[in-house]
Amino acid sequence: MMLTLPAPAKLNLFLHITGRRPDGYHNLQTLFQLLDYSDELSFAPHDSKAIGFSCNNPLLETDDNLVLKAARLLQSTCHIEQGCHINLSKRLPIGGGVGGGSSDAATTLLGLNNLWQCGLSATRLQQLGLQLGADVPVFLNGHTAWAEGVGEKLQDMLLPEAWFVVITPDCHVATAQIFGHQQLTRNSAPLRIPAFPFSGSQNDCEVVVCTLYPQVRSALHWLSRFAEARMSGTGASVFASFTSREQALAVLELLPPDFTGFVAQGVNRSPLHKKLGIKN
Repeated sequence: MMLTLPAPAKLNLFLHITGRRPDGYHNLQTLFQLLDYSDELSFAPHDSKAIGFSCNNPLLETDDNLVLKAARLLQSTCHIEQGCHINLSKRLPIGGGVGGGSSDAATTLLGLNNLWQCGLSATRLQQLGLQLGADVPVFLNGHTAWAEGVGEKLQDMLLPEAWFVVITPDCHVATAQIFGHQQLTRNSAPLRIPAFPFSGSQNDCEVVVCTLYPQVRSALHWLSRFAEARMSGTGASVFASFTSREQALAVLELLPPDFTGFVAQGVNRSPLHKKLGIKN
């Protein structure tokens, strides 16, 4: 029995760092906007306990891939005697700040919880997901959401389902380098949830990233010719919103050859949860 599921992208419509925690992580506020643009994972269960992994990008076929980590974590937690082969069809940019690896891990947890009939609750799955990365819980939650803490304290939001142009320069931003940088803003005043949170906010990582990675600064400069542009997460991807698909596609057609990009619609409910019939 083969199960094929999407692993959707996200954008951080803003990202404020409100303090540093004793454990070295940062407290933040952000608004996660889910998109209808996804990686795709296929799961083929078998009786052996082995977990196999393949990908259309050979660079990701490593033992520390988050997909394998998620599968092994669920298998050991639930004492599962079955295994599976997982194939990842990668479309989301690697290291782009759009949640590709975290979303792949969340899809793996939800997909195998279904296939292996583990019966774990949404709360328990989010606890496991947080062990894999701070962005994993929002994909397990399956809804565009306001987030606090390290990103695990979630409150569902209903936003206008705008169209986005997302572009990625030819560089990979090291998240640990950005959060460890001396010049990173770490004292943004906490916000209350506003009616339209994009206005009057910013991405606190953007200044540091643009200093260290001029390609990101160039991408922001190019996209800002058409609409207000902002970086997602710690980059390298940047985005701008548009009122129609036609507007977004017209901008994408002008994309310079040194950037890659895609057009996607913001969605309030995850395509993954729709496919699995999860109510949220």
